[in-house]
Amino acid sequence: MPDQGMAEDMHSLVEHRLRRIDQRYTSGRRAIVDLLVTAGHPVSIGDIAERLPDLPRSSAYRHLTDLHAAGLVRRVAANDEFTRFELAEDLTEHHHHLLCVNCGKVIDVTLPSGAEQQVTSVISQLADTAGFQPHSHRLDVLGLCSACA
Repeated sequence: MPDQGMAEDMHSLVEHRLRRIDQRYTSGRRAIVDLLVTAGHPVSIGDIAERLPDLPRSSAYRHLTDLHAAGLVRRVAANDEFTRFELAEDLTEHHHHLLCVNCGKVIDVTLPSGAEQQVTSVISQLADTAGFQPHSHRLDVLGLCSACA
């Protein structure tokens, strides 16, 4: 769990980015950001409803849309039925996902630095061949979690 200073820095950054798109940092948005910071994994609308029962789902969807537009949240989906939300990578750390296509579970994984460097190198080679300029990458591995296997 982040310390108080880190949490306040996060909230200041979120407020600044929302202001850039003419949005306010409301208590509902703050509650969602707090949840995303403390959850430690991508969360679904169902998770948000369970953990923030006073926040209507319709409001949660609107808040997530605005947070996404501000570049603060990204969507993670094993398939269209199981969308999860997490803080944008520039607010956390670079990582990848194992996505269960049966139950929708999302597991955050960080590659060892040597493997991450190899992935980055291969992506650079593929991009160079295609005349593409990559900004970042993410690796989503689809399969079955241990409970579904």
